[in-house]
Amino acid sequence: MIAAPSSSSGKTTLTCALLRLLQKCGKVPVSFKCGPDFIDPMFHQRVLNLNSCNLDSFFCTDEQVRLLFKNCFLEAGADCAVIEGVMGLFDGLAGKSLTASSYDIAKITETPILLVIDCTGLSRSVVPLVKGFLDYDRQNSSGAGNLIKGVFLNKASKSQFELLKPQIEEECGVRVCGYLQKNTESVWQSRHLGLILPSEIKALHDQIEVTANLLSDTLDFSILEDFMHATLPLTVPCDSKKSNQLKSKVIAVARDEAFCFYYRENLRLLEEAGAHLKFFSPLHDSSLPSDAKGILLGGGYPELHASCLQENASMRASIKSAVKNGISLLAECGGFMYLQNKISCSVSEESSFEMCGALEGECRNTGKLVRFGYADFSSNSIVPGAKNGFSVKGHEFHYFDSTNNGSAFTAQKPLSQRSWQCMVQSEKMLAGFPHLYYRSCPDLCDWFLKSCEEG
Repeated sequence: MIAAPSSSSGKTTLTCALLRLLQKCGKVPVSFKCGPDFIDPMFHQRVLNLNSCNLDSFFCTDEQVRLLFKNCFLEAGADCAVIEGVMGLFDGLAGKSLTASSYDIAKITETPILLVIDCTGLSRSVVPLVKGFLDYDRQNSSGAGNLIKGVFLNKASKSQFELLKPQIEEECGVRVCGYLQKNTESVWQSRHLGLILPSEIKALHDQIEVTANLLSDTLDFSILEDFMHATLPLTVPCDSKKSNQLKSKVIAVARDEAFCFYYRENLRLLEEAGAHLKFFSPLHDSSLPSDAKGILLGGGYPELHASCLQENASMRASIKSAVKNGISLLAECGGFMYLQNKISCSVSEESSFEMCGALEGECRNTGKLVRFGYADFSSNSIVPGAKNGFSVKGHEFHYFDSTNNGSAFTAQKPLSQRSWQCMVQSEKMLAGFPHLYYRSCPDLCDWFLKSCEEG
């Protein structure tokens, strides 16, 4: 696991470079991302040409995390795995629990941790920083000793590395396996929801290749190999369950530059339940697939492409007509915004862009986080077309708000008294700002696909 004391320490850059270096060394790596992030796995995918998978212990039980880890490893035919951490190593639920932290995932999957230290503005202070993390690790490892097996110095000069390596190893008892100097060409910018998308970075492959080549000179691979070990939880049976259903329910899935936030496991679960996924572009296509029985509108950045979405009037009309005629629909965050009448992208300007008009409401940029983080989402009444209401895990992360957020569900923050109303629901539609994790409520998929049959 590549983890760090905080965000913006260089985890994604190092993860991508290490994955590429492993490939260049003849290995077959598979990658994972801790937590609910959509964007970092896209960077892994660009390196490996594989799907990266999220591991999240709020969304899943410990056994489900281990099973997901093992199945993805085996499906990839991998001989090694790299897990990118999220935020700081010990940052978990509500800022007061280790649950859902990178450390929690490392414990569950029995994965050794490489602690990445951003050395900008630091010298000897790195030593007590590392020592503190090792002490806290030891206190929380359930008697298994340290999970942190190595230290990596990022944005460090060669002289810094040569100065700090012996001090850290002597005083902390942990090996320092390498460093990377600051490389401004490979510093990827961020925006309000995280890193900018890989597709927006010119010469990304070249940047990763250069960083991997630098890493080959500054990483002691033998140290890394010493503490890498098989982490497959062999006591957990491999999930060999396959759908026996014909994939006759065609689901139109929006996927392009504006809509690209999807959990791999959500799409997989739909396919296992019998869905045939057809991808389409609200930006570039003129209409929905003609045989679609349902629509999945994921999150993304519609606000960055609002003008183009507005210009594609035929697609907007196609979606509005399909919704009016009773097509089944799931929409999350950016997709929810796209369904409504208008989007106002600027905090200061009054200009707005026409969207589908399939839902009443207008979305506006508030200039600040409206809601952020994990929540449990529970339906407030019996769901039309389902025997019972739903209780599903998910998260929200958005700067936009709507005049029609919905009130079909109650969102409850974990380890908190905070709650709010959200989601618009009808017999064949569920739409709102929350990103939902379907495996936490398989009944949701069953309801959605059943409603497609009745269309």
